[in-house]
Amino acid sequence: MELISNLVSLLQQKILSKVPNFSEDAFIFIFPLGILAFVLLAVSMSSAFFGFLICLILIALIICFFRDPERTIDDDAPDALVSPADGMIKHIVENEENPYTDKSCTRVTIFLSVLDVHINRIPMAGTIERIEIKRDGKYLVADRPAASAENVQNTMVIKNGDTVVVVKQIVGLIARRIVCWAREGDTFERGQRFGLIRFGSRVDLLVPGDTQLKVKEGDMVAGGKTVIGYLAATR
Repeated sequence: MELISNLVSLLQQKILSKVPNFSEDAFIFIFPLGILAFVLLAVSMSSAFFGFLICLILIALIICFFRDPERTIDDDAPDALVSPADGMIKHIVENEENPYTDKSCTRVTIFLSVLDVHINRIPMAGTIERIEIKRDGKYLVADRPAASAENVQNTMVIKNGDTVVVVKQIVGLIARRIVCWAREGDTFERGQRFGLIRFGSRVDLLVPGDTQLKVKEGDMVAGGKTVIGYLAATR
């Protein structure tokens, strides 16, 4: 018993203490892999050990993908818009029409690779006024311009007073699953988690046309931390 206790203590100190925070959505992958790993180990200590190691490596990769670090906004000014996702700014398109306000807007596209944190965050404090899910779309490569309109996606309209910001979770060629925990009528603080997209994806942020942007194409941003720009209506 003392030996087992010492092994558990060593495991907690050397391994578990170094495991990053990760989303509970990872458990649907971790549980079957964990069971398979220990079944392989129990069947044969020698011939199945390689399979056991592969399972452990896959579990480590899944934890890495679903990691969920704590974030602090770079500038807590009330008019600051925070990035809804980690990744690279691929496109900034001005003078688009926002279909939810019939006003001009600027679209900021963030491309997430499989190495990026995939937790999505609220860019502006407010109430979720509307959620639309497009299930009959395509699975184009996420950084293609056409993906914004044609791919499977989840659109969330956030309202704060007269200001409306739209966030689109868009699948890519590999990503096939959008997770959105928010519901219509929910109220969020800026930077709060609202969902994720599994295994590479894209997030579009539609902001008012007079927003003062602080990013450019090619910049790397961190969800819940990097300031995308400042709302002109409140300055």
